[in-house]
Amino acid sequence: MKKQSYEVVVLMHPDATVEDQKDLFRKNKATIENFKGSVNSLETWGKRNLATPIGKLKKAFYFHSTFEADTQVVTEIERTMRINDKVLRFMHTRLDERVSLGKFLENFKKGLSESAAREKEREAKMQARKAAFAAAKADRADRGE
Repeated sequence: MKKQSYEVVVLMHPDATVEDQKDLFRKNKATIENFKGSVNSLETWGKRNLATPIGKLKKAFYFHSTFEADTQVVTEIERTMRINDKVLRFMHTRLDERVSLGKFLENFKKGLSESAAREKEREAKMQARKAAFAAAKADRADRGE
């Protein structure tokens, strides 16, 4: 059977210890290797705000990983992650086999950096607006309005 390329994003409970995180990914890597697959990358994005709260939680640890394996691997990994209390959400995506994993990661990181640059630009504009508003308010106060 031909190996497929996958990416997975995992959200872990914000109270998960570093050992809990390492343990989960050690188990996932062992499962992938048992099915004669290989893990290509694992990135920790750190603790971030959730777009929408999960229960009463507003933050989670984010992880992104890519790997190659048979299709049965995804079923087994998802089964073990559903059992784990520290895993809030996960999503596996099968990648386009016409694009190499290296090229996919390159494009993915490029997209992330562009997104971060746009966010910084948006934040700078917001700060400029706030400063202009504060200056106009101070000017009106000086004139006694």
